[in-house]
Amino acid sequence: MTVLKIGLVDLDTSHPGSFVPILRKLGHEVAAVYDGGIINPEGYAAKFAQDQGIATVCESVADMVDRVDIALIHSCDWDIHIERARPFVEAGKAVFLDKPIAGNVRDLNQIVQWVKDGARITGGSSLRSCNEVREWRTQDVPAEEWVYALAGCAVDEFNYGIHAYSMLHGLMGPGVRQVRYIGGSAESQRQYELMWEDGRRGVVSVGKTSGYLPFYANVVTQKRVDYIKVNNGNLYQSLLETVLPYLAGSAPADIAIEQLVEVELAAIAAKLSFEQGGATIALNEIPESYAGYDGAVFAKSYKELKYPSAK
Repeated sequence: MTVLKIGLVDLDTSHPGSFVPILRKLGHEVAAVYDGGIINPEGYAAKFAQDQGIATVCESVADMVDRVDIALIHSCDWDIHIERARPFVEAGKAVFLDKPIAGNVRDLNQIVQWVKDGARITGGSSLRSCNEVREWRTQDVPAEEWVYALAGCAVDEFNYGIHAYSMLHGLMGPGVRQVRYIGGSAESQRQYELMWEDGRRGVVSVGKTSGYLPFYANVVTQKRVDYIKVNNGNLYQSLLETVLPYLAGSAPADIAIEQLVEVELAAIAAKLSFEQGGATIALNEIPESYAGYDGAVFAKSYKELKYPSAK
């Protein structure tokens, strides 16, 4: 097995710290870290590196490029993912973009184009490849036996809600054609219906609730009903085991990039549908000029939550 040198870019969330022991368990080296300071105070990266036993703290993304084989980008402002990824892509290094991959069509199109041009890029939510979803998919239910599926979670509509879209996408597979808002409100959960190219339909329920909800799904076919509740303890290892062989260049991607970005496109279409009073929005008709989800606004709220004194 080739030992990969892995760099962590932006230590905004809990994911970098959770990924480190798993990456080492899988036999790889976490070689360097960089934090842009959007969320964390000065000195955070040095303390993180010391606590995690990581040798190098980089002063910039450019400083990291030649030190690693793969960059894992964890910026919670998804609008800077392209900026963070570009130096690695131009140097021929593989990139993992943590969820959400991007919040607008323009950035998603750039990622797809990079991959078409030969870059190795993947990312997104761990729910698409979690053990429970993969186990359910072994049933290989024909489209004509499908009734519907519902997937959901709490907290917010995009940063966390993307997990529900990803879980539904993992269960039903690629091929989402259009989305429409079907109910709920900004003060509670909203529901959105997704339609697949073959006519199958599924629903996500996302947004804030008064208490935490697990990642869950109900799947109904002509012959059975399954309730799926995800074990959060296995999520990250399952994700990394799925994506690392591709990022290392030793295996094909587990899903084509055009299919992977359907998850974020569906969420963006859902937002646009809500704003248009429940209009049906086709994924391929979302204007590239549409703002989508604002990463900087989310990052500000995330920082205030992580560091209340920053308010």
